[in-house]
Formats: sequence, structure tokens, C-alpha cells
Amino acid sequence: MAITINLPPLWSSRFWGRHGCSLDASGYGRCATGDWGGSSFCNGVSRTPPATLAEVTLSQQQDFYDVSLVDGYNIAMSITPFKGAGKCSYAGCVCDLNLMCPVALQVRDNKQVVACKSACFAFNSPRYCCTDNFGSPQSCKPTAYSKIFKTACPKAYSYAYDDPTSIATCSRDNYLVTFCPHRH
Repeated sequence: MAITINLPPLWSSRFWGRHGCSLDASGYGRCATGDWGGSSFCNGVSRTPPATLAEVTLSQQQDFYDVSLVDGYNIAMSITPFKGAGKCSYAGCVCDLNLMCPVALQVRDNKQVVACKSACFAFNSPRYCCTDNFGSPQSCKPTAYSKIFKTACPKAYSYAYDDPTSIATCSRDNYLVTFCPHRH
């Protein structure tokens, strides 16, 4: 199923997927991952981590986009630009990180790993969250956990300061955000 969304020229937001949902006829219920308070529509409410994020910022000169694992991973996701100008490149994570998720980061539903927390979400430590004394690119470096994410998904954000290898740019493009893409 494909959905086309026309956006204003200056716009910034995030997309994420949910899975393992049990919703009633009115659209309320629970999702194993990516839930936002039991409603089928977020209405401005953010998701509950862990959730893979597609982040997009549209501007006059250059758009910025990425797939982020900073808040954890729940499903594979990609952003593919088309009809743009400049260094338009693919961003995403098509590996199933749930299969290689370290035990300390696992989220389970019915004994099955359904998501992988970020180390920040799992341990709430400045070292993993890039806060306090670790609140700069110079002091916050990749950890063993973020390296697992980066090795599996080199075109996705793996920790807060993973900018150089993770943010993609394009000039006035169209973007295809794909949930659960197949590996290229």
C-alpha cells in the first residue's frame, strides 16, 4: 500500500512504524512497538521508544533526512530520494536488528524479540545519551552498542553525534519512505 503526502516547502517531522498492534473498531488498543498511548492516530503525541525513525526537514535550499536508531529499533525503514538535485543518497536500515540485539537492549513480547532499545533508553546514562559531560561531539563517541547498530546499518544514525555518516541532503526532492523494505 502506498500513501502520498504533499508537504509544505518548509516542514520538519518524523515518521515511525508500529507493529504487533491489537486495535478495536474505534482505533484504540495497544502496539508491541511504536505505540503512542493506545490511539490509532498520534495527534501530536510522540511514540514510545524503541522505534526506528525517519526524520525529514524540508527547506528552501537543501533538504535534510535520515533514518535514526538513536531511540532504538523496531522495524526496518528506508528513505529513497527521487527527482532531486545534488548529492541525493539513500538512508536507512534494512537489516533486522532484532535478530542481533544484545540481551540488555531486547524488548520482548510473548518471548519474541520485537524491538531493540538504544543504550540510552536501556541504561539512562550520560555516556550513552550524550548528555552532561558527554554532551558534545568531542566527548560523546560511539559505544559497543552503537557500533552494533552502525555495522548492521551504515546508512542510519546509530548515536546522537553520528552526523557525518548519517545525514543525507538533497535539493528539492521527492522522498519515498518505506516501512519494512527488503535488503538491496
